[in-house]
Amino acid sequence: MFPENFGEHMAIDETGLINGELYTILLNKKAKGKKGAIAAFIKGTKSKNIVDAIYKKTKMDDLLKIKEITLDLANNMEWIAMQIAPQATYTYDRFHVQQLVSDAVQTIRIKHRWIAQEEENNNKIADKKNHIPFNRHEFSNGDTQKQLLARSRHLLYKPISKWTDSQKARAKILFTEFPDIKYAYNLSMYFRNCYENPSLHSFREWIGKVISSDLKELKAVAYSIDTHLPGIMAYFINKSTNANIESFNAKLKLFRQNTRGIKEKNFFIFRILNYFV
Repeated sequence: MFPENFGEHMAIDETGLINGELYTILLNKKAKGKKGAIAAFIKGTKSKNIVDAIYKKTKMDDLLKIKEITLDLANNMEWIAMQIAPQATYTYDRFHVQQLVSDAVQTIRIKHRWIAQEEENNNKIADKKNHIPFNRHEFSNGDTQKQLLARSRHLLYKPISKWTDSQKARAKILFTEFPDIKYAYNLSMYFRNCYENPSLHSFREWIGKVISSDLKELKAVAYSIDTHLPGIMAYFINKSTNANIESFNAKLKLFRQNTRGIKEKNFFIFRILNYFV
């Protein structure tokens, strides 16, 4: 704990440090990932343990300095933020929220890919049993159904304006074969537009469209977004994100690479704290 590094704008997240061990990090965003950045570096992610550790070594005056804290949609991080920053604005990271929507679209694509894989395997077995050569069906762009689903991953992350010609051709076939993927993709682009042209109404309209659909993968995300809507809308106050702490996590990974792994955990943490505190 480093109470002197608490400030008005903070960020909280978890990071995997050694062999999958998770640590909770609280950063002062003003330090921009340099000296004075780390305010708390605590082993584990259990909410009560984190809050107890912070209150044990931090004065309430230091905690009351916090005006805004950015975080992802993890429930434990939300509870920690509410306990340690009672007067702060809680801002949910825009890119994390958008990633949840994009990942739901990818889940639908992957579901179809597994079905296509199973169908192809069954057809191979049947053809082999009947002593006939296996004949793969190919679409006009040369993709089989399994390949079509595998190769569509990147285009589903991007708006139509950024598609290449081959991606446009592939998307046309994909959306014809799988209307649910097309609808999910359109909803994900609609959600992206909510951030470009923000209003509470547009977010609520998106939530309503998803909940009235049959896309259970997106529904789960929509319910979560609805629950966290005040914190999502708080983004538009200062346009704050968790980019600082994501950059910090990248620095930790690079730190590990440069030291060619970690032999002594305590010494490694000692070096981190000396560099960032």
